Amino acid sequence: MLTLIKNASVFAPDPLGHADVLVADGRIASVAPGIDVSGSVVDVFDAEGRWLLPGLVDALTHPAGGGGEGGFANRTSEVSFDTFVLAGVTSPVGALGTDSYGRGLDVLYGNVMSLRARGLSAYMYTGSYRVPADTITGDVTRDIVFVEPVIGMGEVAIADHRSSQPTAQELRRIAAETRLGGVISGRGGTVLVHVGDGPDRLGVLRAALAGSDLPARVFYPTHTNRNAELLDEAIAFAKDGASIDFTASTLPEFIEQGEVDVLDAMARAQAAGVPAERITLSSDAGGSLPHYVDGELCGLKAASPGVLLEQVRRAMRENPQSVERVIASVTRNPAAALGLPDVGRVQAGARANLLIIDAQSGALHDVMGNGQWLLRAGELTADYDGM
Repeated sequence: MLTLIKNASVFAPDPLGHADVLVADGRIASVAPGIDVSGSVVDVFDAEGRWLLPGLVDALTHPAGGGGEGGFANRTSEVSFDTFVLAGVTSPVGALGTDSYGRGLDVLYGNVMSLRARGLSAYMYTGSYRVPADTITGDVTRDIVFVEPVIGMGEVAIADHRSSQPTAQELRRIAAETRLGGVISGRGGTVLVHVGDGPDRLGVLRAALAGSDLPARVFYPTHTNRNAELLDEAIAFAKDGASIDFTASTLPEFIEQGEVDVLDAMARAQAAGVPAERITLSSDAGGSLPHYVDGELCGLKAASPGVLLEQVRRAMRENPQSVERVIASVTRNPAAALGLPDVGRVQAGARANLLIIDAQSGALHDVMGNGQWLLRAGELTADYDGM
């Protein structure tokens, strides 16, 4: 079956204007105005002028749940397939959270493969907060080369009281092994780094790179909008060649304590000269949003993947000129940072992971994953089981 999506306003994420998109065998076959394909094997879908975007690429999610601070009663729940689809996230990248003991890589692998079986282009990181690294095969490089959904290492924690306080030399070795895995496998090879609010900020990453042959882009720091000082360091790091990630999930008290709103962080980074393609947003879906006072946990909530599409809607409402950049920050940019060339784009040869949203409100109308409709007219296609 071929699928022809007609009359869409296409953001690839670059705006292409009105165009048709032909899908065949799970991939995009053509993007052009007035595609003419007829026959009984063609499913023609009229987008009626709605916006067509790449499926969202969420560089940090916790499909197996995250958190665990404050005892087992605070364990966050798994993030379901339906939750990702309703959020427009077709490429979630899974990581272990603070608790890599109660939930291991085997559990994460099972969650990721379940998402894949139902139609999402899901991936995962080997490792965890802790150093030395947890792995599936006993070796970081081997995991990336031989375990299909593994594309990198992470999220390794620095500048955080919950981290294992890794040294610069330990991080350099992890980065070298991760990069080698990417070189051999031809995909991924990035170390996602959880950055806490400790005063060293990105200092240990700088020290790990100093005197090495590693490029700055091997490290991909996230949560870098945690405070203004960290944001300034992240901006300098990005200008040296790395991608930086801002976390869209937040709480009002986090903003009151100094966290920088993601759209404000994007604007500040671009004003400072960071290339737009090095700026990404992620949700931390399934991760805990812990609230500490004087080092004591006072409560937590779970992050949702829905915050990414909400940033697109915010841009549509508040600053339409920024919409293209915001779409890129949740599609093509994270895909590039993670070495995933066939997601996050609407172009011939890419996976047919597509969203159709209302051109006025940004409401999600339809979701396609690997050429299969997962959401139609706002309703989940419950009969699709990946077979």
